[in-house]
Amino acid sequence: MSSDLADRLGLAPGARAVIINADDFGMCHAANTAIVQLLDAGHIDSTTVMVPCAWAPEALAFAASRPDLDVGVHLVLTSEWTDYRWRPLTGTGTTLVDAAGYFPAGALEIEQHASTDDVAAEIAAQLQAALDAGVDVTHLDNHMGSVYGLLTGRDFLQPVFELAARHGLPFRLPRSMEGTEDDAALQAKLAEAAAGADAFGVEIIDRLWSHPFDAAPDESYEQVRDGFIALLRAVPSGVTEIYLHPMVDDDELRAAVDYGAVKRGHELRLLSDPAVLQAIADEGLIRLGWRDLRDLQRRESA
Repeated sequence: MSSDLADRLGLAPGARAVIINADDFGMCHAANTAIVQLLDAGHIDSTTVMVPCAWAPEALAFAASRPDLDVGVHLVLTSEWTDYRWRPLTGTGTTLVDAAGYFPAGALEIEQHASTDDVAAEIAAQLQAALDAGVDVTHLDNHMGSVYGLLTGRDFLQPVFELAARHGLPFRLPRSMEGTEDDAALQAKLAEAAAGADAFGVEIIDRLWSHPFDAAPDESYEQVRDGFIALLRAVPSGVTEIYLHPMVDDDELRAAVDYGAVKRGHELRLLSDPAVLQAIADEGLIRLGWRDLRDLQRRESA
């Protein structure tokens, strides 16, 4: 299921376009090191910054110095690790914190307890902090799906759409889960959300793909790489974002996260792997950036 987005972007009929995005820029130095390396090499098309995190200043400073790169804001309402936590920019006297004063660990707590006004204020503060740092923000997306309402049906998409429309920014929301095993109820939810984005004039993508967050037992690098190549080969026509979390698998990362360090290191390696780069070329995939969608949105809303 593809929209007319590819046509409006000027792509040929049947074009298979991808945006390869690195999430979690600014989460830690291990993420920053990996993502800067991949951006500089042109191996990823965009990234998004977790503004409330401790290493966000380094990421924002880099982004401000490189306005040629596509850097968005990874809107954060959760803090999932046990020993490494972060807090809202709007302070701890809101419905966005747990008993310890940090963002809660999961999206369920946000859907059940957060007020819409507090969410709106926090996401606006995160975007404004990136703009104030001098970043030419290209798009918005969301950490851990905390605004989508996937667990209880209570979403925070309206304040996201309002923020995105106000600043002329596209938002990472797929029109469909085509190519996955997700159920009809989720597709109905996405259709409703897409209609909301359209009403605000906010550009969204046709589909959103990734691969399993953590490594399977005894999974080798070669298996991860080959699975990613298979994903690339399955990309249909339209505009697909493929997101990963590349990081340097080092002592800092292993101290910060409860799991997933090995997979993060594999993702850094595979995004530079000649076999992956060759698969992209062989498949004729068109590489886009979020700037392309931002420019389209601003032209069409002018």
